[in-house]
Amino acid sequence: MLQTIRHFLELIRFSHTVFALPFALLSAVLAWSQPDSVFRLRDLFGILLCMVAARSAAMAFNRLVDRRIDAGNPRTARRHLPAGILSVRSVVVFTVLMSVLFVAATAMFLPRRLPLLLAGPVLLFLLGYSLSKRFTRFCHYWLSAALMLSPIAAWIAVRDEFAVVPAMLGAVIFFWVGGFDILYACQDADSDRQAKLNSIPAAFGIPAALRIAFVSHLLTIVTLVLLWQTAALGPLFLTGIVLIGLLLLYEHWLVRPDDLTRVNIAFFNINAIISFGILLLGCLDIWIY
Repeated sequence: MLQTIRHFLELIRFSHTVFALPFALLSAVLAWSQPDSVFRLRDLFGILLCMVAARSAAMAFNRLVDRRIDAGNPRTARRHLPAGILSVRSVVVFTVLMSVLFVAATAMFLPRRLPLLLAGPVLLFLLGYSLSKRFTRFCHYWLSAALMLSPIAAWIAVRDEFAVVPAMLGAVIFFWVGGFDILYACQDADSDRQAKLNSIPAAFGIPAALRIAFVSHLLTIVTLVLLWQTAALGPLFLTGIVLIGLLLLYEHWLVRPDDLTRVNIAFFNINAIISFGILLLGCLDIWIY
């Protein structure tokens, strides 16, 4: 049983939850800091449960629809479905259970009705990313758009409304995730071309893809500054923006057209620091100032 649980956690890359979850939590903290907001422990648990369930459903669905593609790519051929470690049936059941759990968990936010009403469309959009490489080279930004929903959804869960602050936080995710997903996709440029799949590295080549990712990360800094202004955050968060800019520059220094061996370091380690750093600095800034 423990081994099966471990296989499912590996299947959905549970450790990568760190990319979106801190943004959802920061959005919730910003929402709770509003004068007319009331903190409820069940809202916090609901946000955590919805985030984990939605992401698990989306990742499991991705592995299902891409299992034949993964089998033909040397980098992904040892994943759980192509390698036969998990059965297709078990992953289908897991995907359905996580989807149902996500929709059901939005009831924790009642009497606020927007989370429950939006759960279905949000889930369909998240699952839709898995099909995007079949028809658009800008699939990286479908992924980032899916993740940018996390701070918007967390704000709605707490406030039952749309607002500029979570949308700006979502814009940070949109450009940040889009940029680093392009970097990650550079590893599969040749495989994507052979499989007739769409991606920016496959369409434009690795050097051009790295330039597009760099521009995307420049826009990440721009949107962070706009978030700092919109949310009326203080000097601590502004200092964090400078540090994040330096980390993104280091990330692009690691990944070069003729050397992709350090993509995984750039992808996970640096971006995990950025994600948790934004949450920590944002919370400290709100608390201090």
